[in-house]
Amino acid sequence: MATTQASHTALMIAAYRARATAAEGALISDPWAAALAGEDGMRIARELDAVYPHMELWTAVRTALLDDLVETYTSPPHDFRQVIMLGAGLDTRAARLAKGGVRFYEVDQPKTQAEKRKRIEALPGYPKGAAIFVECDFERDALAEKLTLAGVDLGAPALVIWEGVTPYLVEAAVRATLRAIATTLHPRSVVVFDHLLKKQAEQKEHAQGYVQRLGEPVVFGTNDPVPMLYEEGFRHVRSLSFDEACLSLTGTYAREREFRFQRIVLASATAPARPSTI
Repeated sequence: MATTQASHTALMIAAYRARATAAEGALISDPWAAALAGEDGMRIARELDAVYPHMELWTAVRTALLDDLVETYTSPPHDFRQVIMLGAGLDTRAARLAKGGVRFYEVDQPKTQAEKRKRIEALPGYPKGAAIFVECDFERDALAEKLTLAGVDLGAPALVIWEGVTPYLVEAAVRATLRAIATTLHPRSVVVFDHLLKKQAEQKEHAQGYVQRLGEPVVFGTNDPVPMLYEEGFRHVRSLSFDEACLSLTGTYAREREFRFQRIVLASATAPARPSTI
């Protein structure tokens, strides 16, 4: 594998977004994913296919659901003007879902972020100024301080997308990040994140074993995030399994996908005036 500073899982997910974009009846469209993934990412995805053949569909479902939430919360009646991508990796929402007056902040590890910036500089047509980059190590840095210094308006609500990150953080780091969101951002702000159930997080075979061999071990899972969210300051929570999301988006269900062991959660520090889309 070629030397790269990018997270291997970020490369892998970009590759799956590229493949999902090219699939018949595609749920998503990401014209930059293939170039960002490169051959390294495509190779990692092919290797994981042999272990867990449902990852492309899972990635498409997650991407489609989160894209829809970005569109929803940056449009009336919500009209959020700030979208914060925590652990942004090689995500392209700032470019794909750009909207006048909406600012996207991409928060990530310095090495992964530096690699991404290098890659998008070489991409013709990619809007280089689509996002404001914020360097942050979730297990060491104070997220609230980093966001404030980057220009996030704490007096206005924000949509926080925390995609594909919690499994790789210790619980204390997950809690610290949630606490910063609940207590620092505007109380109407909304965070959306995915997580594994304990059964899958503790499984050291199949997909979890593979990503551990990539140097990014899975360390966190929870069967019920509500107590943790309540303790860290949230008062509105909605949770959806990937089986439910996939059924709604594709009309299909297959138990062997094990999507039931993975969930997407939407939470805010105050209950919304209108029901959430999850």
